[in-house]
Amino acid sequence: MAVVVAIAAYAALELSPWPAAFVYRWFMNHGGEVLSQSMQKHVPAGIASRLDERYDPDDPDALLDVYFPATAARPLPTIVWVHGGGFLAGHKGLVAPYLKILAARGYTTVALGYSLAPARQYPTPVRQANAALAYLEKNAERLHVDPERFFLAGDSAGAQVAAQLANVISVASYARTVGISPSIQRRQLRGVILHCGLYDLGLARFDGPFGHLMRTIVWSYSGRKEFGDEARPPALSIPRVVTAEFPPAFISAGNDDPLLAHSKALADALAARGVQLDTLFFPEDYRPKLPHEYQFNLDSGAGREALEHTLRFLKATAY
Repeated sequence: MAVVVAIAAYAALELSPWPAAFVYRWFMNHGGEVLSQSMQKHVPAGIASRLDERYDPDDPDALLDVYFPATAARPLPTIVWVHGGGFLAGHKGLVAPYLKILAARGYTTVALGYSLAPARQYPTPVRQANAALAYLEKNAERLHVDPERFFLAGDSAGAQVAAQLANVISVASYARTVGISPSIQRRQLRGVILHCGLYDLGLARFDGPFGHLMRTIVWSYSGRKEFGDEARPPALSIPRVVTAEFPPAFISAGNDDPLLAHSKALADALAARGVQLDTLFFPEDYRPKLPHEYQFNLDSGAGREALEHTLRFLKATAY
């Protein structure tokens, strides 16, 4: 009987990404909840919200949350944040405390809900984020959105989605390649805020301590079990497709983030093309070491520095 169970378990893992995806989803969501709860004490009073706005009536996953100062009397520069979770975990509520903190500094912030892999695959989240921008522009007055001052932002997998949509909006030929018609014009997108992203599948490692997780992510999101070039669509590798038209960017990652090389590759690519760029990286010997998603730890000096750096970038770019 034990042999039969073992064979069945092995077959399940080899035939579908779902078993491993469920396990990783649980762990990622648990870690996200811990980080989210740790930020609650930093959330100021006086933030109004509009929750579960449905930005696509035909899509059950197409919900977003909006936050803005309760005293807001005019449209505000608007940050649309795509949450992380390896494309297969996370939810918009996890970034709510962080977005309320940003909103208190004079912004409208939006937590984007989107479909998760393996149930929905690439490029579904990019299409959904694009649809959300159209909805926000249509409902700008009611939601205190300034449609001439959008920012795309994200963490981890969400940063990849935000960066890819920014490139769709910026480069017509790339938009045609991806098959997405931009819902806003490039002039409306003032900048991008990208934390700890997975930007270049050419840098993905399928061995080592995070190898199985990376294989599960790629299989779940691409729909292909192969891990060669056929499972790494060129359009997904943002550093290889950006141009000088990419919007001003702020990029950061911790010195112990397994995806650090991705952030540095994107920063290098943007700098080489003359894009307005702001970065926050840390020396290798910085202690304590800063893990993936370090920016959400507002009890740490590095987390607070990342927040202030983000706010300086916003102020310089929005006004």
